[in-house]
Amino acid sequence: MQYSMTGYGRAEATTFRFKIKSEVRTLNSKFLDFTPRLPKELNFKETQIRNLVSEHLKRGKVMLTIELELDTEHQNSIQVDKSLFKAYYEEFLALSKEVGSADEDFVKLALGSPEVISQYAPSEEEIPWNEIEKCLIDTLAECNSFRRQEGETLAETLTEYLGNIHVALKKIEKADENRTTQIRAKLSKSLEEISDKVKVDQNRFEQELIFYLERLDISEEKVRLKQHLEYFEKTLQEQACAGKKLGFIAQEIGREINTIGSKANHAEIQQTVVDMKDDLEKIKEQILNII
Repeated sequence: MQYSMTGYGRAEATTFRFKIKSEVRTLNSKFLDFTPRLPKELNFKETQIRNLVSEHLKRGKVMLTIELELDTEHQNSIQVDKSLFKAYYEEFLALSKEVGSADEDFVKLALGSPEVISQYAPSEEEIPWNEIEKCLIDTLAECNSFRRQEGETLAETLTEYLGNIHVALKKIEKADENRTTQIRAKLSKSLEEISDKVKVDQNRFEQELIFYLERLDISEEKVRLKQHLEYFEKTLQEQACAGKKLGFIAQEIGREINTIGSKANHAEIQQTVVDMKDDLEKIKEQILNII
């Protein structure tokens, strides 16, 4: 079973104090490229989150977003740093005495000073990590389910393109049956036309003809191409997460197709080779999205 590198997952959870939202999107990448978007309250858990993602997702560009939303009660609550307030107040009072100012509204001034009043911020101990972790695992599981479905669709598409190449190979095999006979007959006819003007060594001609036909022979290429196609199909069906391996096999398939095209010297075979190359390019394009 193959998995696509394109995926999406989302999960939500609610605790006594927080609403947790987790979302992950994945795209193509040669390696695991992880980009987290975390609330500042979870920065201390980033390493743990990275490890969790790498355990569940293989390869791909992974974009993870986690949101922590406080309940209404805590959203509207504030914290006053009393020690900082007193420090500001005493400093303003001392400065007032130094300059002889009569303005004594230092309470309001101290309360408006930086960081004296702040919105409620949970401590590390208050962060519900167990619930966040479970929500994240659910998100990654949903993403993997999405990837599996996409992978099945990709496998069907690859099988279709592979079938086209199989059909094309049979067409080449049929066209190749009488190819050497036709080439031999054509050369012999050309030789007969000039035999009255040029003295021909028949033995030398046969030797050169054999050498020429050997250069045009595509028997080995046809056998190897068939083996590569069968190996590709077997790997696709039996091995999971075989994107890189399928890419290597596709390269070998392309090598044999190119050799057949260059050696064939036959219009029908060369046209069929063009069709095979077209399907192979589609296969390579789809392989890039397989884990």
